[in-house]
Amino acid sequence: MATGELESLDAQFEVIEPIDPTDFSVFITEVLARHLRDGEPSKGIDQKVLRQCVDLASSFLVTDTATNPERGILTWSTGFNRLVDLVLVLHKRDELELETVSAASRACSECWTVAGNWRGFDECRNTVREIGGKLKMILDENERTYRGERVYAP
Repeated sequence: MATGELESLDAQFEVIEPIDPTDFSVFITEVLARHLRDGEPSKGIDQKVLRQCVDLASSFLVTDTATNPERGILTWSTGFNRLVDLVLVLHKRDELELETVSAASRACSECWTVAGNWRGFDECRNTVREIGGKLKMILDENERTYRGERVYAP
């Protein structure tokens, strides 16, 4: 192609401005802080909101890494680990709902699949493996139920 043809081609396409990178760890911190029960930390976390954040883990795995190739895996991993740490705290307080455990298990499965379909995401699979190990520790001995109730398993 001649230089004039390239300039003509460039003129046909609008330049797309870069978007701000997503950051799962910042997102979940902000959302959960806004949705404390009755605005008071002593009343605990709204588990419906916690589950919604957990459900977004696989989407943020894609967006964090796509919009921030240098740090995206770290921001996603930090966010996902924070969520699971909250699940463990709720378990220790004897406040954890079955639906929340199932949401965390489902998120692990989805993130495992996403990470397996993209090259260079081995580190993400390691994170999912670690998080899955944390969740298994709170399950019943059979690793399929939580307090006698069936948990989501792929």
